[in-house]
Formats: sequence, C-alpha cells, structure tokens
Amino acid sequence: MIPLAEARAHVLAGCAQLPDVRVPLAEALGAVLARPVVSAELVPPFANTGMDGFAVQASDTVGASESAPVVLSVVGTVRAGMSGVDSPVGPGDAARIMTGAPIPPGADAVVMVERTRDLGDGWVSVNLEVAPGTHVRPAGDDVRVGDVVAPEGTVLTAGHLGVLATVGMTEVEVVGRPLVGVLSTGDELVADGRPLAPGQIRDSNRLSLLALLRSSGYEVVDLGLVADDEAAIEAALVQGAAACDALVTSGGVSMGDFDYVKVVLDRIGRMRWMQVAIKPAKPLAFGTIERADGRTVPVFGLPGNPVSSMVSFELFCRPGLRRMSGRADTDLDRPRVRAVLDAPFARRADGKVHFARVVCRFDESDGRYHAASAGSQGSHQLTAMAGADGLAELPDGPSLDEGATVPILLLDSALGL
Repeated sequence: MIPLAEARAHVLAGCAQLPDVRVPLAEALGAVLARPVVSAELVPPFANTGMDGFAVQASDTVGASESAPVVLSVVGTVRAGMSGVDSPVGPGDAARIMTGAPIPPGADAVVMVERTRDLGDGWVSVNLEVAPGTHVRPAGDDVRVGDVVAPEGTVLTAGHLGVLATVGMTEVEVVGRPLVGVLSTGDELVADGRPLAPGQIRDSNRLSLLALLRSSGYEVVDLGLVADDEAAIEAALVQGAAACDALVTSGGVSMGDFDYVKVVLDRIGRMRWMQVAIKPAKPLAFGTIERADGRTVPVFGLPGNPVSSMVSFELFCRPGLRRMSGRADTDLDRPRVRAVLDAPFARRADGKVHFARVVCRFDESDGRYHAASAGSQGSHQLTAMAGADGLAELPDGPSLDEGATVPILLLDSALGL
C-alpha cells in the first residue's frame, strides 16, 4: 500500500492547468481569473444620491430644526437616469431627487425626504441641518480609473461578477474548466428500472459521479453504460478522450481484477494502478491518454463500491479537476474543521487511514464542531453516505473514544456550505 499523500501527489502532478479561455461574464461564476481586471471607468460614474430627498446647498440649512425649519424653492425633480434639472440649484433652492439620481449642479448635500415637508406651490420646508457631502456618493467613490478590481487568480463569485459588470466587462479571461466524461462498464450493471436478473446490480455510481461533478461546477458528458466488450470499451474511452478534458470511470481497479477497462487503459494510456493506505477507496487508478492533438487527458479510475467511489472522488478526482481549473494548492479540497466525536468509533490498526461517514453540527455552548456516525460504514452501504455531511479522518491505530478530536472533511451539505 502507498500513503495517501503519495497517491494525491501523483494524481495532482498529472492534472495540468487548462489553457485560458474568454467566456461571457454570465458564465464565469466559479472560474479562476487568468488576468487581472483593471478598471477604465469610475464607479459610480457621476456624483449621485444615496437617499430620496432634496438636493440643496448645505449652507442654506444652517440652523434648520423641527422648531425652526428652512423654506426653500423647489426648482425641479431629478430621477435616476436623468442628467439633471433644467436650472442649477442656487442659494435658497432645492431639487427633489430620487436614490441613484445625479446631484444637480450647485447642490452639495441631500436632505432625506423624512426631514422635509412639501408645502405645495413649489416650496419645501427642511427641518434638519446637513453638512456638505451628506448622502452624496462622489464619482469614483467605489472604483477609480486604474484600480485592479479583480487580481489574477481570483475565484469569481457573484460579487466579483457584479463588480466586473459595473466597470463595463461583458467577457472575461479565465482558466478553462474541464469538460468531464463519466463511464460505467460491466455486464452486471443495469441502468434502468427493469427487474434484476440473478447476479445483476443497478448502476448507481455513474449517476452519483455525474451529480458530484455538476455540483462541483463542471460540465459533464455521460458516456453511458458499456458492456464488458473490449472493443466497445476502447471505442467509448477513445471517443471520450477526444471530446473531454478528463475521464472518470468506476470499477475494475482492484489488483485482482482482470477487467477490460484495465486492459484497454493499459494499452491506450499511461496508467498507474495503486493500492492506497485508506479505507474505504483503497484501489485507485490514475493516468493519462494522449489525444491526437497533443493534449493530455487525465483518467481517474475509481473503485466500484459506491461509497468507495464517492470517497475516492473527494480525495483525488475533485482536487485534480480543481488543479486543472487553476485553483491554488490551498484551495483544492473542501473545507476542513476539527470536530469532537460524540460517540466512540471502533477500528483496529491496519496501516490505513479510515474515512468515516459522519453527521456534523456546531455546538454554540462550547464553540466546537461535533460529529457522530451517519450509519453503517461498509463501502457498499450507500445510505450512510447519503446521510453524511462530512468525512471523519481517523488515523491508523486503535478505536477512538467519545470526546476524541479528529479532522473532518465537510461535504456539500455540511453546515450550509
């Protein structure tokens, strides 16, 4: 068996970053910015108001109060999208103004509408003294020309997309995100709801892996379920490698298996078949297929047991794909926390790190994360994996007592993440 760290290093070394691409801004969520974005515009582009009210000269409001309001002449109304009013705001004047509208010439402050009273016939009373700049958002208050609004390497969030839109970006250059093909093979697998014949099982891995990939932000190609036919498997893998940036298969990676997937991959790719010192997900294959255009396509051969397949995805496949997408080495895995075990976890020393499926919670009373078993821990028992929101990393050794603290890899549903 080889250590987990060695297996991960081997996988990551074979997952080269994809070339940069330009994509519409609306499609860039979650992508990694390939070049810094420098603003050529001011944001906001003009001085505007942050409040509904009246634009005034602040000097006209000196001494204004509830008991001694100031009466001003209303010279017009400025709405968002307008360039201003026909007449500038002079001494003794006010302009009705709506949030986001430009500050009219001559005005230097805004009195919120709640501190005014419309007197009719073009007059308004103001009962609050305001200083110059009150409720005025200056041009460039958020972004100046030449500001780097998003540096290279930024993982674009909804907030980043909003900022890029405000400076006029419609497209953005990002690191390409892999298109991933998923293939299941085996005469024993059934992909529809028909009754099972003796010896058959249902193909759950392909659906789970497709869902994990989509939820991780990747486009997928379902390469389908292929029977145990060497020519058909080779055709599916060659076709998948030609169309995709990475391939994921499940099953046929154990040392004792004589499987057509292994035979084909050894012939058309450069594969390493590993036994990793972990439980579940000990068997793992990883390698590459060289495409006709010179591109290298990573191939993740995951184990066939359904829990093992999903754990192997989290430990190897997802980090490798994130490396291909330009993520930093510190951002390849899901979030980790340390948690207190709320019950003992039975195990024995076997040279492996165990990844137990757990349910996590944060206890406000002690300010710590806690974890409890999500159910039966067999590598074929998918129901516990479905109920889990974390993987507890149990070091090699004897059983762990209640109260022990262990690292937890948080999954998608954990604690709202």
